[in-house]
Amino acid sequence: MIPILKRRLSKYYFFFVASLLVPLVGFFIYASQYETKFFLFLALAFAVNIVILLGLYRRLKRKRSEVDLQKEEFFEKANLMKADLEKEWQAIGAFRQKIIAYSQLKGLVERLSACLSVEDTAHTLCQEAAGLFSHGDSTIILYLFDQQTGELSIAAAERNQRAVNIKSKHGDMFDRWVMKTLQPLHLDDARHDFRFDADKVEGEDARQIRSLLSVPLLVHNKPVGILRMDSPVPGRFAKEDLRFLKAIGDVAAVTIENAQLYDKVEDLAIRDSLTGLYLRRYMLDRLAEELNRHLRRDQEMSFIMFDLDYFKRYNDRFGHTAGDIVLKYVSGLLQTHFGDPGGIICRYGGEEFCVVLPECSRKDAVARAQEFVQLVDKEDIMLRRERTHITVSIGVASFPRDAKLKEELIQKADEALYEAKKAGRNRVCSA
Repeated sequence: MIPILKRRLSKYYFFFVASLLVPLVGFFIYASQYETKFFLFLALAFAVNIVILLGLYRRLKRKRSEVDLQKEEFFEKANLMKADLEKEWQAIGAFRQKIIAYSQLKGLVERLSACLSVEDTAHTLCQEAAGLFSHGDSTIILYLFDQQTGELSIAAAERNQRAVNIKSKHGDMFDRWVMKTLQPLHLDDARHDFRFDADKVEGEDARQIRSLLSVPLLVHNKPVGILRMDSPVPGRFAKEDLRFLKAIGDVAAVTIENAQLYDKVEDLAIRDSLTGLYLRRYMLDRLAEELNRHLRRDQEMSFIMFDLDYFKRYNDRFGHTAGDIVLKYVSGLLQTHFGDPGGIICRYGGEEFCVVLPECSRKDAVARAQEFVQLVDKEDIMLRRERTHITVSIGVASFPRDAKLKEELIQKADEALYEAKKAGRNRVCSA
Protein backbone atom coordinates (compact mmCIF):
# COMPACT_ATOMS: atom_id res chain seq x y z
CA MET A 1 0.00 0.00 0.00
CA ILE A 2 2.66 2.51 1.06
CA PRO A 3 5.14 1.79 -1.82
CA ILE A 4 2.28 2.17 -4.35
CA LEU A 5 1.33 5.54 -2.81
CA LYS A 6 4.94 6.69 -3.00
CA ARG A 7 5.17 5.79 -6.69
CA ARG A 8 1.96 7.66 -7.46
CA LEU A 9 3.19 10.82 -5.69
CA SER A 10 6.56 10.69 -7.54
CA LYS A 11 4.85 10.48 -10.94
CA TYR A 12 2.52 13.34 -10.03
CA TYR A 13 5.36 15.70 -9.01
CA PHE A 14 7.50 14.69 -11.98
CA PHE A 15 4.83 15.68 -14.49
CA PHE A 16 4.07 18.89 -12.62
CA VAL A 17 7.71 20.00 -12.55
CA ALA A 18 8.17 18.98 -16.17
CA SER A 19 5.13 21.09 -17.19
CA LEU A 20 6.83 24.11 -15.58
CA LEU A 21 10.37 23.59 -16.83
CA VAL A 22 9.71 22.60 -20.45
CA PRO A 23 8.11 26.00 -21.43
CA LEU A 24 10.93 27.85 -19.66
CA VAL A 25 13.54 25.90 -21.60
CA GLY A 26 11.65 26.77 -24.79
CA PHE A 27 11.52 30.45 -23.84
CA PHE A 28 15.26 30.33 -23.03
CA ILE A 29 16.11 28.99 -26.47
CA TYR A 30 13.83 31.54 -28.13
CA ALA A 31 15.37 34.44 -26.13
CA SER A 32 18.94 33.43 -26.87
CA GLN A 33 18.25 33.12 -30.59
CA TYR A 34 15.81 35.93 -31.35
CA GLU A 35 14.91 38.28 -28.50
CA THR A 36 17.43 39.06 -25.73
CA LYS A 37 14.99 41.29 -23.91
CA PHE A 38 12.97 38.25 -23.21
CA PHE A 39 15.59 37.20 -20.54
CA LEU A 40 13.94 39.58 -18.05
CA PHE A 41 10.75 37.67 -18.49
CA LEU A 42 12.69 34.43 -18.08
CA ALA A 43 14.26 35.59 -14.82
CA LEU A 44 10.84 36.50 -13.49
CA ALA A 45 9.49 33.15 -14.62
CA PHE A 46 12.42 31.30 -12.94
CA ALA A 47 11.73 33.20 -9.72
CA VAL A 48 8.09 32.20 -9.87
CA ASN A 49 9.11 28.57 -10.57
CA ILE A 50 11.49 28.60 -7.62
CA VAL A 51 8.70 29.81 -5.33
CA ILE A 52 6.34 27.17 -6.72
CA LEU A 53 9.00 24.49 -6.40
CA LEU A 54 9.72 25.46 -2.80
CA GLY A 55 6.02 25.15 -2.04
CA LEU A 56 5.96 21.80 -3.79
CA TYR A 57 9.04 20.67 -1.84
CA ARG A 58 7.38 21.56 1.48
CA ARG A 59 4.21 19.77 0.43
CA LEU A 60 6.24 16.77 -0.69
CA LYS A 61 8.07 16.73 2.64
CA ARG A 62 4.76 16.88 4.51
CA LYS A 63 3.39 14.07 2.39
CA ARG A 64 6.49 11.99 3.10
CA SER A 65 6.02 12.60 6.83
CA GLU A 66 2.45 11.43 6.52
CA VAL A 67 3.62 8.39 4.57
CA ASP A 68 6.26 7.61 7.23
CA LEU A 69 3.62 7.96 9.93
CA GLN A 70 1.33 5.62 8.05
CA LYS A 71 4.26 3.25 7.65
CA GLU A 72 4.90 3.27 11.42
CA GLU A 73 1.20 2.69 12.09
CA PHE A 74 1.26 -0.17 9.61
CA PHE A 75 4.23 -1.80 11.34
CA GLU A 76 2.58 -1.29 14.74
CA LYS A 77 -0.56 -3.01 13.51
CA ALA A 78 1.59 -5.78 12.02
CA ASN A 79 3.40 -6.25 15.35
CA LEU A 80 0.10 -6.30 17.24
CA MET A 81 -1.30 -8.87 14.84
CA LYS A 82 1.88 -10.92 15.24
CA ALA A 83 1.57 -10.76 19.06
CA ASP A 84 -2.10 -11.76 18.82
CA LEU A 85 -1.18 -14.67 16.58
CA GLU A 86 1.50 -15.80 19.03
CA LYS A 87 -1.05 -15.64 21.87
CA GLU A 88 -3.49 -17.63 19.78
CA TRP A 89 -0.85 -20.26 19.07
CA GLN A 90 0.01 -20.40 22.77
CA ALA A 91 -3.67 -20.76 23.63
CA ILE A 92 -4.02 -23.51 21.02
CA GLY A 93 -0.95 -25.26 22.46
CA ALA A 94 -2.30 -24.96 26.02
CA PHE A 95 -5.68 -26.24 24.86
CA ARG A 96 -3.96 -29.15 23.14
CA GLN A 97 -2.09 -29.95 26.34
CA LYS A 98 -5.37 -29.84 28.27
CA ILE A 99 -6.92 -32.27 25.81
CA ILE A 100 -3.95 -34.63 26.30
CA ALA A 101 -4.07 -34.21 30.08
CA TYR A 102 -7.77 -34.85 30.36
CA SER A 103 -7.56 -37.83 28.04
CA GLN A 104 -4.93 -39.17 30.44
CA LEU A 105 -7.29 -38.34 33.29
CA LYS A 106 -9.95 -40.41 31.56
CA GLY A 107 -7.51 -43.33 31.50
CA LEU A 108 -6.81 -42.79 35.21
CA VAL A 109 -10.52 -42.95 35.97
CA GLU A 110 -10.86 -46.21 34.04
CA ARG A 111 -7.93 -47.81 35.87
CA LEU A 112 -9.17 -46.62 39.28
CA SER A 113 -12.63 -47.97 38.50
CA ALA A 114 -11.11 -51.43 38.16
CA CYS A 115 -9.78 -51.26 41.76
CA LEU A 116 -11.97 -52.51 44.57
CA SER A 117 -9.99 -52.37 47.81
CA VAL A 118 -8.53 -49.23 49.38
CA GLU A 119 -5.00 -50.66 49.18
CA ASP A 120 -5.22 -51.33 45.43
CA THR A 121 -6.85 -47.95 44.84
CA ALA A 122 -4.13 -46.10 46.79
CA HIS A 123 -1.20 -47.72 44.96
CA THR A 124 -2.86 -47.40 41.54
CA LEU A 125 -3.64 -43.73 42.19
CA CYS A 126 -0.06 -42.86 43.16
CA GLN A 127 1.48 -44.79 40.27
CA GLU A 128 -0.86 -43.38 37.64
CA ALA A 129 -0.83 -39.81 39.00
CA ALA A 130 2.98 -39.76 39.09
CA GLY A 131 3.01 -40.78 35.43
CA LEU A 132 0.81 -37.80 34.49
CA PHE A 133 3.47 -35.33 35.68
CA SER A 134 6.91 -34.96 34.12
CA HIS A 135 8.71 -34.20 37.40
CA GLY A 136 11.05 -37.14 37.94
CA ASP A 137 12.43 -35.86 41.25
CA SER A 138 8.97 -35.41 42.80
CA THR A 139 7.35 -37.66 45.38
CA ILE A 140 3.59 -38.22 45.31
CA ILE A 141 1.96 -39.21 48.60
CA LEU A 142 -1.57 -40.25 49.50
CA TYR A 143 -2.76 -39.82 53.09
CA LEU A 144 -6.14 -41.18 54.21
CA PHE A 145 -8.22 -39.56 56.95
CA ASP A 146 -9.60 -41.72 59.77
CA GLN A 147 -13.03 -40.39 60.77
CA GLN A 148 -12.87 -42.09 64.18
CA THR A 149 -9.41 -40.97 65.34
CA GLY A 150 -9.29 -37.74 63.30
CA GLU A 151 -5.74 -38.53 62.14
CA LEU A 152 -4.05 -38.95 58.80
CA SER A 153 -2.28 -42.18 57.92
CA ILE A 154 -0.09 -42.78 54.89
CA ALA A 155 -1.63 -45.11 52.31
CA ALA A 156 0.94 -44.98 49.47
CA ALA A 157 4.00 -43.03 48.33
CA GLU A 158 5.74 -43.20 44.95
CA ARG A 159 8.77 -41.67 43.25
CA ASN A 160 9.80 -42.69 39.73
CA GLN A 161 7.21 -45.50 39.84
CA ARG A 162 8.82 -46.96 42.98
CA ALA A 163 7.53 -47.12 46.54
CA VAL A 164 9.13 -44.64 48.95
CA ASN A 165 9.47 -44.90 52.73
CA ILE A 166 8.13 -41.67 54.27
CA LYS A 167 9.16 -40.72 57.81
CA SER A 168 6.04 -38.66 58.63
CA LYS A 169 3.45 -41.48 58.66
CA HIS A 170 0.69 -39.19 59.92
CA GLY A 171 1.53 -36.12 57.84
CA ASP A 172 3.60 -33.00 58.52
CA MET A 173 2.80 -29.31 59.05
CA PHE A 174 1.78 -28.87 55.41
CA ASP A 175 -0.73 -31.72 55.64
CA ARG A 176 -2.10 -30.39 58.92
CA TRP A 177 -2.57 -26.97 57.30
CA VAL A 178 -4.48 -28.51 54.38
CA MET A 179 -6.69 -30.56 56.73
CA LYS A 180 -7.38 -27.50 58.89
CA THR A 181 -8.29 -25.18 56.03
CA LEU A 182 -9.54 -27.81 53.52
CA GLN A 183 -7.88 -25.67 50.83
CA PRO A 184 -5.26 -26.58 48.18
CA LEU A 185 -1.67 -25.59 48.94
CA HIS A 186 0.99 -24.45 46.43
CA LEU A 187 4.50 -23.60 47.66
CA ASP A 188 7.26 -22.38 45.36
CA ASP A 189 9.77 -22.51 48.22
CA ALA A 190 8.83 -23.85 51.64
CA ARG A 191 11.78 -22.07 53.27
CA HIS A 192 10.49 -18.64 52.31
CA ASP A 193 6.78 -18.98 53.04
CA PHE A 194 5.55 -16.91 55.99
CA ARG A 195 2.95 -19.54 56.94
CA PHE A 196 5.51 -22.21 57.87
CA ASP A 197 8.57 -22.36 60.10
CA ALA A 198 11.60 -23.26 57.97
CA ASP A 199 13.35 -24.97 60.91
CA LYS A 200 10.37 -27.24 61.59
CA VAL A 201 10.16 -28.05 57.89
CA GLU A 202 13.68 -29.47 58.03
CA GLY A 203 13.04 -31.34 61.30
CA GLU A 204 9.75 -33.12 60.55
CA ASP A 205 10.93 -35.10 57.54
CA ALA A 206 14.34 -36.45 56.59
CA ARG A 207 13.60 -35.61 52.95
CA GLN A 208 14.36 -32.13 51.65
CA ILE A 209 11.13 -30.36 50.70
CA ARG A 210 11.33 -27.05 48.83
CA SER A 211 8.32 -26.92 46.50
CA LEU A 212 4.98 -28.57 47.14
CA LEU A 213 1.46 -29.16 45.82
CA SER A 214 -1.26 -30.53 48.09
CA VAL A 215 -5.02 -30.90 47.64
CA PRO A 216 -7.63 -32.16 50.11
CA LEU A 217 -9.77 -35.08 48.98
CA LEU A 218 -13.36 -34.13 49.74
CA VAL A 219 -16.69 -35.89 49.21
CA HIS A 220 -19.67 -33.64 50.04
CA ASN A 221 -17.27 -31.39 52.01
CA LYS A 222 -16.23 -34.39 54.13
CA PRO A 223 -12.45 -35.02 54.17
CA VAL A 224 -11.31 -38.37 52.83
CA GLY A 225 -7.58 -37.71 52.69
CA ILE A 226 -4.81 -35.65 51.06
CA LEU A 227 -3.01 -36.06 47.75
CA ARG A 228 0.28 -34.20 47.56
CA MET A 229 3.45 -33.84 45.51
CA ASP A 230 6.71 -32.41 46.81
CA SER A 231 10.15 -31.82 45.34
CA PRO A 232 13.60 -30.84 46.65
CA VAL A 233 13.83 -28.25 43.83
CA PRO A 234 12.34 -24.76 44.41
CA GLY A 235 9.71 -23.58 41.93
CA ARG A 236 9.18 -27.03 40.49
CA PHE A 237 5.39 -26.78 40.11
CA ALA A 238 3.22 -24.34 38.16
CA LYS A 239 -0.34 -23.22 38.88
CA GLU A 240 -1.51 -25.41 36.03
CA ASP A 241 -0.02 -28.41 37.89
CA LEU A 242 -2.10 -27.52 40.94
CA ARG A 243 -5.29 -27.32 38.85
CA PHE A 244 -4.55 -30.69 37.28
CA LEU A 245 -3.76 -32.28 40.66
CA LYS A 246 -7.05 -30.84 41.96
CA ALA A 247 -8.89 -32.55 39.08
CA ILE A 248 -7.13 -35.83 39.93
CA GLY A 249 -8.04 -35.34 43.60
CA ASP A 250 -11.73 -34.89 42.80
CA VAL A 251 -11.74 -38.23 40.99
CA ALA A 252 -9.61 -39.91 43.67
CA ALA A 253 -11.88 -38.79 46.53
CA VAL A 254 -14.93 -40.51 45.07
CA THR A 255 -12.94 -43.62 44.13
CA ILE A 256 -11.42 -43.94 47.61
CA GLU A 257 -14.79 -43.52 49.30
CA ASN A 258 -16.21 -46.28 47.10
CA ALA A 259 -13.23 -48.52 47.94
CA GLN A 260 -13.73 -47.86 51.67
CA LEU A 261 -17.39 -48.81 51.38
CA TYR A 262 -16.37 -51.97 49.52
CA ASP A 263 -13.89 -52.87 52.27
CA LYS A 264 -16.58 -52.33 54.91
CA VAL A 265 -19.01 -54.57 53.05
CA GLU A 266 -16.28 -57.18 52.60
CA ASP A 267 -15.45 -57.00 56.32
CA LEU A 268 -19.10 -57.53 57.18
CA ALA A 269 -19.05 -60.63 54.99
CA ILE A 270 -15.92 -62.14 56.54
CA ARG A 271 -15.91 -60.82 60.13
CA ASP A 272 -18.01 -61.60 63.14
CA SER A 273 -20.22 -58.63 64.08
CA LEU A 274 -19.77 -59.15 67.85
CA THR A 275 -16.02 -59.73 68.21
CA GLY A 276 -14.67 -58.29 64.94
CA LEU A 277 -12.72 -61.51 64.34
CA TYR A 278 -12.78 -63.46 61.09
CA LEU A 279 -15.62 -65.86 60.47
CA ARG A 280 -15.11 -69.60 60.20
CA ARG A 281 -15.74 -69.73 56.44
CA TYR A 282 -13.04 -67.16 55.71
CA MET A 283 -10.57 -68.87 58.05
CA LEU A 284 -11.05 -72.22 56.28
CA ASP A 285 -10.33 -70.64 52.89
CA ARG A 286 -7.23 -68.89 54.18
CA LEU A 287 -6.04 -71.99 56.01
CA ALA A 288 -6.09 -73.95 52.73
CA GLU A 289 -4.03 -71.22 51.05
CA GLU A 290 -1.51 -71.14 53.88
CA LEU A 291 -1.13 -74.92 53.84
CA ASN A 292 -0.34 -74.86 50.11
CA ARG A 293 2.12 -72.02 50.57
CA HIS A 294 3.95 -73.74 53.43
CA LEU A 295 3.99 -77.01 51.49
CA ARG A 296 5.71 -75.32 48.53
CA ARG A 297 8.26 -73.67 50.80
CA ASP A 298 8.69 -76.72 53.02
CA GLN A 299 7.93 -74.66 56.13
CA GLU A 300 6.14 -75.44 59.40
CA MET A 301 2.97 -73.70 60.59
CA SER A 302 0.66 -74.13 63.60
CA PHE A 303 -3.06 -74.12 64.30
CA ILE A 304 -4.46 -73.29 67.78
CA MET A 305 -7.98 -73.83 69.08
CA PHE A 306 -9.33 -72.04 72.20
CA ASP A 307 -12.40 -72.67 74.33
CA LEU A 308 -13.69 -70.63 77.28
CA ASP A 309 -14.00 -72.82 80.35
CA TYR A 310 -17.52 -73.11 81.86
CA PHE A 311 -18.84 -70.38 79.57
CA LYS A 312 -22.44 -71.62 80.03
CA ARG A 313 -22.24 -70.65 83.68
CA TYR A 314 -21.66 -66.99 82.77
CA ASN A 315 -24.72 -66.97 80.53
CA ASP A 316 -26.87 -68.69 83.14
CA ARG A 317 -25.68 -66.50 86.02
CA PHE A 318 -25.25 -63.08 84.42
CA GLY A 319 -27.30 -63.35 81.20
CA HIS A 320 -26.42 -63.48 77.52
CA THR A 321 -25.43 -59.78 77.42
CA ALA A 322 -22.74 -60.46 80.00
CA GLY A 323 -21.66 -63.49 77.95
CA ASP A 324 -21.22 -61.21 74.93
CA ILE A 325 -19.06 -58.92 77.07
CA VAL A 326 -16.83 -61.87 77.97
CA LEU A 327 -16.52 -62.93 74.32
CA LYS A 328 -15.58 -59.39 73.23
CA TYR A 329 -13.07 -59.10 76.07
CA VAL A 330 -11.36 -62.41 75.21
CA SER A 331 -11.31 -61.54 71.49
CA GLY A 332 -9.54 -58.28 72.37
CA LEU A 333 -6.88 -60.22 74.30
CA LEU A 334 -6.49 -62.59 71.33
CA GLN A 335 -5.92 -59.70 68.93
CA THR A 336 -3.38 -58.16 71.27
CA HIS A 337 -1.44 -61.37 71.89
CA PHE A 338 -1.67 -63.04 68.45
CA GLY A 339 -2.12 -60.00 66.21
CA ASP A 340 1.09 -60.55 64.24
CA PRO A 341 1.14 -59.71 60.51
CA GLY A 342 -0.08 -62.70 58.53
CA GLY A 343 -1.84 -64.37 61.46
CA ILE A 344 -5.53 -65.25 61.23
CA ILE A 345 -7.70 -64.99 64.36
CA CYS A 346 -11.17 -66.48 64.00
CA ARG A 347 -14.31 -67.01 66.03
CA TYR A 348 -14.83 -70.69 65.25
CA GLY A 349 -18.27 -70.92 66.83
CA GLY A 350 -19.99 -70.02 70.11
CA GLU A 351 -17.25 -69.63 72.71
CA GLU A 352 -14.58 -71.32 70.55
CA PHE A 353 -11.79 -69.41 68.84
CA CYS A 354 -8.84 -70.43 66.65
CA VAL A 355 -5.61 -68.87 65.43
CA VAL A 356 -3.51 -69.70 62.37
CA LEU A 357 0.19 -68.98 62.97
CA PRO A 358 2.19 -68.98 59.70
CA GLU A 359 5.85 -70.02 59.80
CA CYS A 360 5.56 -71.03 63.46
CA SER A 361 6.72 -74.34 64.88
CA ARG A 362 4.64 -76.37 67.31
CA LYS A 363 7.10 -75.62 70.10
CA ASP A 364 6.78 -71.86 69.61
CA ALA A 365 3.00 -72.13 69.24
CA VAL A 366 2.72 -74.06 72.52
CA ALA A 367 4.87 -71.44 74.27
CA ARG A 368 2.69 -68.58 73.01
CA ALA A 369 -0.46 -70.48 73.92
CA GLN A 370 0.80 -71.00 77.48
CA GLU A 371 1.56 -67.29 77.74
CA PHE A 372 -2.01 -66.55 76.68
CA VAL A 373 -3.45 -68.98 79.26
CA GLN A 374 -1.48 -67.20 81.98
CA LEU A 375 -2.54 -63.81 80.63
CA VAL A 376 -6.25 -64.69 80.75
CA ASP A 377 -5.88 -66.34 84.17
CA LYS A 378 -4.56 -63.07 85.63
CA GLU A 379 -7.40 -60.95 84.23
CA ASP A 380 -10.60 -60.12 86.08
CA ILE A 381 -13.87 -59.03 84.42
CA MET A 382 -16.59 -56.93 86.03
CA LEU A 383 -20.05 -58.41 85.27
CA ARG A 384 -23.07 -56.72 86.83
CA ARG A 385 -20.83 -55.01 89.40
CA GLU A 386 -19.31 -58.33 90.38
CA ARG A 387 -15.67 -59.22 89.83
CA THR A 388 -15.42 -62.55 88.03
CA HIS A 389 -12.66 -64.72 86.65
CA ILE A 390 -12.34 -66.68 83.39
CA THR A 391 -9.94 -69.30 82.06
CA VAL A 392 -9.32 -70.90 78.67
CA SER A 393 -8.28 -74.33 77.41
CA ILE A 394 -6.10 -74.63 74.31
CA GLY A 395 -5.19 -77.32 71.80
CA VAL A 396 -2.24 -76.98 69.41
CA ALA A 397 -1.42 -78.88 66.19
CA SER A 398 1.22 -78.17 63.55
CA PHE A 399 1.76 -78.79 59.86
CA PRO A 400 3.25 -81.03 58.54
CA ARG A 401 4.33 -82.67 61.79
CA ASP A 402 0.84 -83.52 63.10
CA ALA A 403 -1.26 -83.32 59.93
CA LYS A 404 -0.89 -82.66 56.20
CA LEU A 405 -4.51 -81.85 55.33
CA LYS A 406 -6.72 -78.97 56.46
CA GLU A 407 -9.44 -81.11 57.98
CA GLU A 408 -6.91 -83.35 59.70
CA LEU A 409 -5.05 -80.35 61.17
CA ILE A 410 -8.28 -78.92 62.63
CA GLN A 411 -9.23 -82.33 64.00
CA LYS A 412 -5.83 -82.77 65.69
CA ALA A 413 -6.08 -79.35 67.34
CA ASP A 414 -9.64 -80.12 68.45
CA GLU A 415 -8.53 -83.44 69.96
CA ALA A 416 -5.72 -81.66 71.80
CA LEU A 417 -8.28 -79.12 73.11
CA TYR A 418 -10.45 -81.99 74.36
CA GLU A 419 -7.43 -83.43 76.16
CA ALA A 420 -6.79 -80.04 77.83
CA LYS A 421 -10.39 -79.93 79.09
CA LYS A 422 -10.21 -83.54 80.20
CA ALA A 423 -6.97 -82.84 82.10
CA GLY A 424 -8.61 -80.09 84.18
CA ARG A 425 -8.95 -77.06 81.88
CA ASN A 426 -6.93 -73.82 82.06
CA ARG A 427 -4.03 -75.45 80.26
CA VAL A 428 -2.44 -76.17 76.86
CA CYS A 429 -2.17 -79.57 75.16
CA SER A 430 -0.58 -80.37 71.81
CA ALA A 431 -1.37 -83.09 69.31
